[in-house]
Amino acid sequence: MKKIAIIGGTGGQGSGLALRWARAGHEIFIGSREKNKACTSADNLKTICIDTACSLLEIEKTDVEAVKEKVPEAKISGFDNLEATKRADIVVISVPYSHLIPTIASIKEGLTEGKIIVSVVVPLSTAVGGKATTIISPWEGSAAEVIQSLVPENVQVISAFQNVSADRLSNLEKDVDCDIIVCGGSKDARKIIMELAKDIPGARAIDGGPLQNARLIEPITALLIGMNIRYKVKEGMGIRFTYLPE
Repeated sequence: MKKIAIIGGTGGQGSGLALRWARAGHEIFIGSREKNKACTSADNLKTICIDTACSLLEIEKTDVEAVKEKVPEAKISGFDNLEATKRADIVVISVPYSHLIPTIASIKEGLTEGKIIVSVVVPLSTAVGGKATTIISPWEGSAAEVIQSLVPENVQVISAFQNVSADRLSNLEKDVDCDIIVCGGSKDARKIIMELAKDIPGARAIDGGPLQNARLIEPITALLIGMNIRYKVKEGMGIRFTYLPE
């Protein structure tokens, strides 16, 4: 079991990851600038987990004893961003690019040695009033590298989960058909996050190498957004790499 803070956990991508990892048995701390908002989101996510489990097991929610016996309680709680960060071993950053720098500044105190940061951030042009189908190029090269430039050296930064659909993550009754490219940090740190990717049914984790490869991976999100629009795929497309050795 991992202790995972999701900063931006009230948004679509963060909520979807929280649901999947809570179902896998991990302890989730939803972070928000406003604690009350985080607590409300955490309660809603727990309700979704219970409702889905009851549906899959064909248990009526009114049968309280059966629910208690067969449906595990999701470990999801809400805190302000700093407190969520302090409680976690893994800190997932899932905020709009325009909020990235102030968000990192607000949690820096909690980024102690040995913690792993996972960047789900994509520098979409919406941050400067542009379209979601294009990106801007940070001076550092990628959003993940912006984070690396701001955090202590003893905190490892990983880039992952940008290209998996938030809607498909949130639908617990279906598997996610998508590859998850994990890059950055040490090989051991990548392995930890790749195991988290495998906890999402249907997802496959791929070692994407050093963090600079986030410069290639993050723009895929803008490409997928444009393709979703053209092909009218409301729930969102995924990506798969073929002929990959097992």
